[in-house]
Amino acid sequence: MLGSLALASPWMLAALALLPAIWLLLRLVPPRPQRVDFPPLRLLYGLLPRGRVAARSPWWLTALRLILAALVIAMLAVPTLRPFSQAGPTRTAPLLFLVDNGWGSAATWAKRQEVIQAALAAAEQDRRPVAMAALAEPLTDLSLSPAASLGPRLTALAPQPWKANRGAYAPAIASFLRAAPEAEILWFSDGLAGDGDNGFLAALSEAGKQGRVTVYRDDGRSSLALAGAANAPSGISVRVLRTGKLDRVLSGTVRALDLKNLPVGQADFSFPAGAGETTAQLDLPLDIRNDVARLEIVGDASAGAVQLLDRTWRRRMVGIVSGQDKDVSQPLLSANYYLTRALEPYADVRTAEGTSPAEAIGRFLDDKLPVLMLADVGNLGDAEAKLSTWIENGGVLVRFAGSRLAAAENTLLPVKLRQGGRTLGGTLSWEKPQKLGSFDANSPFAGLALPDDVSVKRQLLAEPDIDLPGRTWAALADGTPLVTAEKRGNGVIVLFHVTADTTWSNLVLSGTFVEMLRKVVGLAKSAPVAGAAAAQVSAAAPVYAAPSRTLDGQGAFQVPPATAQPVRADQPGIGRPDHPPGFYGPPDGLVAVNALAANAVLKPLDYTTVNASLADYTVAKPIALGPVLLLVALALLLADALIVFSMAGGWTRLARPGVGSAALVVLALSLTLLASPDAQAQSRPFDAALKTRLAYVVTGDKETDDTSLAGLKGLTAYIAERTALEPGPPDGIDPAKDELAFYPLIYWPIVPGKEPPPPAVMARIDAFMKSGGTIIFDTRDAVQQDAGGAATPAGETLKRLLSGLDIPELEPIPAKHVLTKTFYLLDKFVGRYDNGETWVQATAPTSEDSDKPVLGGDGVSPLIITSNDLAAAWAVDAQMNPLFPVSTGLERQRELAYRAGVNMVMYALTGNYKADQVHVQDLLERLGR
Repeated sequence: MLGSLALASPWMLAALALLPAIWLLLRLVPPRPQRVDFPPLRLLYGLLPRGRVAARSPWWLTALRLILAALVIAMLAVPTLRPFSQAGPTRTAPLLFLVDNGWGSAATWAKRQEVIQAALAAAEQDRRPVAMAALAEPLTDLSLSPAASLGPRLTALAPQPWKANRGAYAPAIASFLRAAPEAEILWFSDGLAGDGDNGFLAALSEAGKQGRVTVYRDDGRSSLALAGAANAPSGISVRVLRTGKLDRVLSGTVRALDLKNLPVGQADFSFPAGAGETTAQLDLPLDIRNDVARLEIVGDASAGAVQLLDRTWRRRMVGIVSGQDKDVSQPLLSANYYLTRALEPYADVRTAEGTSPAEAIGRFLDDKLPVLMLADVGNLGDAEAKLSTWIENGGVLVRFAGSRLAAAENTLLPVKLRQGGRTLGGTLSWEKPQKLGSFDANSPFAGLALPDDVSVKRQLLAEPDIDLPGRTWAALADGTPLVTAEKRGNGVIVLFHVTADTTWSNLVLSGTFVEMLRKVVGLAKSAPVAGAAAAQVSAAAPVYAAPSRTLDGQGAFQVPPATAQPVRADQPGIGRPDHPPGFYGPPDGLVAVNALAANAVLKPLDYTTVNASLADYTVAKPIALGPVLLLVALALLLADALIVFSMAGGWTRLARPGVGSAALVVLALSLTLLASPDAQAQSRPFDAALKTRLAYVVTGDKETDDTSLAGLKGLTAYIAERTALEPGPPDGIDPAKDELAFYPLIYWPIVPGKEPPPPAVMARIDAFMKSGGTIIFDTRDAVQQDAGGAATPAGETLKRLLSGLDIPELEPIPAKHVLTKTFYLLDKFVGRYDNGETWVQATAPTSEDSDKPVLGGDGVSPLIITSNDLAAAWAVDAQMNPLFPVSTGLERQRELAYRAGVNMVMYALTGNYKADQVHVQDLLERLGR
């Protein structure tokens, strides 16, 4: 080890001791001529000699050959120039690696891990002991060990879906530095401030003053996150947060997905210069909004950039029916007005106007509203039976007291009421108005603040009963119930023992009333919460939801880890090691836990108190000096050969007639073969003609072309394994230069914004399609297509491309199309995504095809258009492992994608042979045996 120069085989330098022997050997070659006296030689005096041969090698030629030998020995030692340099002057002191592996590091984790591995490799070459702490994981012992032993741990290290808990490591770091005061610290930071940072920075401050702390940070990138999604009347809004360089404009896209991970909409956002927060607004219909289960920032793979939404977040439809007469004469004092104003922030309200309560209830039930609120409705009439069935099936009925309810008799009440009610205060009453006393700890109202200014002047009293305490959610100061509830079937009946206006109390004027209604509406269409409500009515324990599927650090769903614990259904909190972000509870009542709280703010980390050296997450690749030494050695060897050739009179022999010309011809032919780019590629058309191969169009976009090549390699291997066809390796082709006729099927990925080929090339493509060839055009944008059907950038590019071709009428693949039966029986053609449509040439069915399992028709569709990103689903690495995840996360989807590819290849090779019904009868008879 010589500074930044490393030798993989330093022992080879021992061969330098042979240089004196090589020098002696070179001095002896050529051998010294032997002198013999011969008298007749006197006759030759005066004749000019033709050439001279040196008796000894010149000193400069000997030196050149010694340098050549030294270069070969140095090359065998495999020298490498290491640009990576560590902090600190000694390069022998112990190292402490502090790794922020919270969600803030997930988006650029591969780059961070590369830097950490480079630092670990440098420590291993310097033989420095290393300790490592992953700051988002539970506290571990900080003990020094050889750098090589940390390699497997670093490889297995992954970002976690919560913030790094640096404060927990502060005491352990202080103890480590006391035991190893000369240790150097490399902190691989994510740049996000967190709780407990003050203690952590204090533990590093002393080492920072001595110049032994280096902080790696990604100064050129902003960390993005989502928080505080709201289902407002105008649409879905979500806070988008960032930290980093706030002086530049930053824009992006938030995408909404449902529980099946299918996109249902998206919206753009933009940060003005200097802003650390903005809002993304998704304008979607209510029914689609209520299906949204996940919001994510496109292109930012981290748990912080994901916002999960459960059923309690959904915006409910609430129907309000009032039995009061003054709704028209005094609309601003009516129950409808107070209920509507209280519900509007989180629910869509429908009121009944100009109709009887029974008729309004029936209309709302026909529209399948999940929540009904009846304000002083006494006699339900014919609607009572229908309303009871609706509650049994999961509806939430909220009733408010009043003179009509007090005088009526019906069964849709949670408790039995006393006749007449109770008057508090006034000239004819000895009792004073009552204050709000308490919320039951096991009710949905638990945790709400008790207002001091709420007073009740009149209420409906419940008959004393053994079950009354368990059905009371809110009580007045004297213990009488204010709100009671009862579970019936899958639904709940809730009764407010006061009116929904100000005649009996001023409860409706308080903010607590809004929160109470919000909790009640949250019970609708949520089995666990409804179950929780039932438990809260009758039990004394909170309800917990077990983990269903959780997020990893990069925001992808995974099986819950063994450390995940159930969360309270009513207080899920934010993600942490024992409650990782994700969905909890059964599928019909999921509870969402997110990485950030609704009011979270991203703050940048301040490193100034540590006085550390700052570095970026960049790794300069080590430079291998062996090839350079080899080139220098070859140059010296060539120079030596030319010198010896010249000293031996070679140039004189080249001057003979014909010899020089022949040498020049050979040299010119060699250079021509080496310089010609077609010399290497001219064999490819012949190989394609001799063996069936798949092909893809080279687009010029490296990522797209690499995916296409890996995808066709995977499909080729699958075809060779599952069928009798053994295709050759796939080829990347340029339609402008390569012959297309050798390939039965060509895969063409569409790159958005790329201009179509010139007309001459389009004519060649058109001729290929008309000659029986098939092209798969893949826009790969199924995830970007929304319900409105707006054209995507890739779709627009495909339209421009196809405008230069004579294409037939297209249709989605019919159920009886040959493509669905060429090898596998398929009803859908999926790829990396499973929600895109696949189009082929339209086939007009005839009356004869009605009884056939396959449509008739001649020829093969010249083009297949899809948006499901087939190549990404087929793509494999050198070990045949998949390179890209599929949208559902299930390998069954990838298997179906391979089967779709097999069907397409067989279709291109065999055409409509499946439509031939000649042998159907014989096959059926054989199967019957």
